[in-house]
Formats: sequence, C-alpha cells, structure tokens
Amino acid sequence: MTIMAISRRDLTRLLAGGAAALAPLGHIAAQAQSRRDTLVIGLDTSDTVTFDPVRQAQYTPPMTLAACYDTLMTFAPGDYINPRPLLATKWERRPGGNGWRFTLRQGVKFASGAPLTAEDVKFSFDRLIGMKEQTQVYIKSVDRAEVVDDHTVDLIMNAPNAPILPILCNPACAIMEKAALLKNGAVGGPDAREQDKATDWLNGNSAGSGPFRLVRWERNSQIMLQRNPNYWGTPSPFERVVIRHLSDSAAQLLAVRRGDVHAAFNLIPEHIAALQAEASVRIDKLPSLDHVYMAVTENPAANPALAKKEARHAIGHAIDYDGILNGLLGGAATRAAHFLPIGVTGSTPEVAKEVAFQTNLDKARQLLQSAGLADGFEMEIAYGNAAVAGVSYQVLAQKIQADLGRVGIRVRLNPMDQVNLRTTYTTGKMQGGVLTFWNPPAVSNDLWASAVVERVAKRVGWDVPADMTALVKRASESQNQDEAASLWIEWQKRVVDQANHFILFQPTYQIGVRKTIKDFPLTAAGWQLDMGAVTLA
Repeated sequence: MTIMAISRRDLTRLLAGGAAALAPLGHIAAQAQSRRDTLVIGLDTSDTVTFDPVRQAQYTPPMTLAACYDTLMTFAPGDYINPRPLLATKWERRPGGNGWRFTLRQGVKFASGAPLTAEDVKFSFDRLIGMKEQTQVYIKSVDRAEVVDDHTVDLIMNAPNAPILPILCNPACAIMEKAALLKNGAVGGPDAREQDKATDWLNGNSAGSGPFRLVRWERNSQIMLQRNPNYWGTPSPFERVVIRHLSDSAAQLLAVRRGDVHAAFNLIPEHIAALQAEASVRIDKLPSLDHVYMAVTENPAANPALAKKEARHAIGHAIDYDGILNGLLGGAATRAAHFLPIGVTGSTPEVAKEVAFQTNLDKARQLLQSAGLADGFEMEIAYGNAAVAGVSYQVLAQKIQADLGRVGIRVRLNPMDQVNLRTTYTTGKMQGGVLTFWNPPAVSNDLWASAVVERVAKRVGWDVPADMTALVKRASESQNQDEAASLWIEWQKRVVDQANHFILFQPTYQIGVRKTIKDFPLTAAGWQLDMGAVTLA
C-alpha cells in the first residue's frame, strides 16, 4: 500500500481551508467578543458527550465542569501536590483513622440560591458511587459518605492509606445540589446505575456552586455559561462564557486574530509562530500532565501479529519520537516512559530516557525477524477526527504510518468520529492501534497506574498478572517518598516491556490569548483553565 506523509507546509495548506468553518459563527461570536461582559473561547469540543460530572470521561468537558461546580478541595495552578480549600475549609483524619472528616465552608449557595449542606455532599458521593461509572473507580477507596452535622461530613475509606485527597479535587467529585438533582430524576445509592435519569437535564443545566452555570450546549457547535449570581467567591467580570467548537487550527487562528474569540486552544506550531508578531495576541504556555499515546491490542482475533510481544516492541522502536516532538509540535512537549507524566513521583526526564522506547530501526527489524515477521505485517490505526495539543490526530497518524512503514509494518488508517472512537476503544473492539489522549482526572500516580492495570489493560486484551496490581497498590500506599519513587520506576519498566501503550508526547499548552485579557490561569490539574479567575486587562 502507499505510505503517505504530510509536510508542515502541506499541513498549513490543508488547514487553511478550515477558515470556512468560521462561517457558521455569523456575527454572534464577534458581537459577543466585542462586549466586555462575554468571554469567548475557541476549542475543539468534538469529544464532548455529556456534562454530567459522574459520567464524564473525556478531554475537554472538565474545563466547563470546573467552571460550574465546586469540589471539596482544589489545586492552585502550578502546585499539584498540596490541595487547597474550596468547599471544605479543613480536613483531618476521622476518629479511628478509617477515613477523613471535612469541615464545610459556611455561607455557600448553589446557583439556585439554595444553601449547601452536608446532605448535598453526601448525596453527591452516594450518586457517584452508586452510578458505577469510570469516575467511581477514581474513588474506589471510598466506601461511603456520612453526615456528622450540617457543616461536617465524613468519607469512610475501605483503604485508609489510599491517596484520596488529591483525587477529590477532580471535577467528577463535584458537589451537586441534592434537591435539584432529585427533581430531575437523580438517584443516590446502589440503585443509581439502573434508575438515575438526571443526565439529560445535566446536559443543558448545572446544579453546582461554581462561578458559572451551564445554560445551553449544542454538540459540535457551542457551550454557553451564565455567571452564577449566588457565587460565594469573587464574581467573574464576565456575565457570560461562550465556548465555540472550532475543529481546526486555521479556523482558531483566524478567529483569535480578528477578535471573534479571546483564546484559541488548538493552534499548531506554524500558527503559534505566526502569532508571535501579532500586536493584539500573546501566547500563554504551561507544561501539562497530559499524554497523547497509541494503544495497541494484543488480541489475536483482532491481529495475530500484534499478539506477539516482539512485534509490539518493534513498533516501539520504529516510531520517530523526536520527529513528533520537534517536527509536529515545534518542541513544545516532552515524553514520559509511560502513564506517569514527567514531574510526578518516580517520573523524571532521566527515568524516561532510561526506561522508554527509543527509536532504533535495526532493532525493530531484528525483533520482527525473531517474531517470524521478517516481511513485516499489516495493522490498523484508528483515530478521531479532531485535534489535540496543537496537532490533528490525522497528521499524527500519517506520521506514525510513515515511521512504521520504514520497517515493513504496513498501516491502514481509520479516521472516526471521536465518540465512536471512544466506544470502540473502551469496549475493546479495536483492530490494531488507537490514537488517543489521557489527561488526569486528578493528580495522583495511583489514578494513572490503576487505570492501566484495571481498565486500559482490558481494552487491549492484556491479562494483568496479580503481582502487577499488587505493585500499584504498594506504590500508591507507600508513606516513604524514596520507596514510592523506586516502586513507580519498577512499574514503568514492566508496563513499557508489556508494550501495549506507546507514549507519543506530553504536551505543553500553547494558547493564543488576546491582550484584552489580563489573567488567564492555565492549570495542569485536569481542567486546563480556571475559568472563574480569568480577568480583563
């Protein structure tokens, strides 16, 4: 088959046509941006399928959820180790040591005007646990919530040493108004999974205490937020927020240049460079904790060649990682060994260099020969019709197609709608490789590692040895920092050797922001932007 590659010049020409995508905006976004009471953001939101915090498992929705809902604690941008107060002003070990006790902030009201109490906190966790969605796995160490009094609530743990505090900062642990949820079909407790009907309402409304409330969502079009008049914190200077779905970089470049949006989130390196001389736009940067990676099945029914570890190792050594980082991303990225981003315990540039796959075409060919695949083999790579971190999945797929072709691995590309891709991947129906992302629902090594051995392994057909799961538990619950780091390095070595997941890059956020905006606090904690803290110049 023909191996296609695309140059950066060709890429710019290809995306130039995307400017036509701005036409549906009409005058709405331009008029909104011209008013100082409306914040307009350009973002590829094609992965958004719900705004029910409990059902959320995608890349872009946390930005909106974090603007509409408060959690018990949060992270300040730049400090992802020490949770700071949000709805909880104090937390301490529960008497007996089998959980945590949280003292709630007084005077907090939901967007409806109703006061927040411990009953709302309890119901939020009852529903989260009872729905048994992926988000429940994040807090698997929490057995239940108990009300102590109106402003005190306990979380009872089944694993008291589990690292739960940072996980509680993630938007899936949003505290929601019990009365509003019950009115719209919500159910807490063990019957929630079968009986809860609140998601449809939550897709067009919100029941939180955050700086904004959701008032409208049109999939692949726009998200509209209104300032919460009952917000307990400092009110946003913006009465409204409009998040416009713009699916390619050229459309976002034109929009931010001409003032249709205040910020553009999916700019490719050429467009970042083009904005350097723009008097009205600046580039805000922040190293992320996200990953863009390729998952590869070892299910022999899907692809017999990929069932051989040597073949998967050959893929790992055939990919041109430096070409991706420097060519496609302009150097605005790094690469970790596996699902522990650079900067967390046990993951450093030095560890990544020692443990991660490195490009070595001769070794890739030798591995194929030892696998009985001297002439190579065919495989599929599926990806979404979307962009991530300033590069389209299509261009990334074409790059990997060309890389693997150098050692005789013949790749057919399968572009898909983002939602269909997610379903294909999570249900384990992938036929080869899948290009996708991982952003932290919360900053916790346990979440990254547990996801690999508990969920992601099933998607790729990996039967995880019991000692691997035990290794994750030991590392997560270790109270000694040096011991934990050593255990996490050992874990990375083993999952890299398993060769089901190839980390392609850990991006640096590069956002085009109009200079009419003063503060634009980006965060790597999982929701990209503290929207309530954006201010005007």
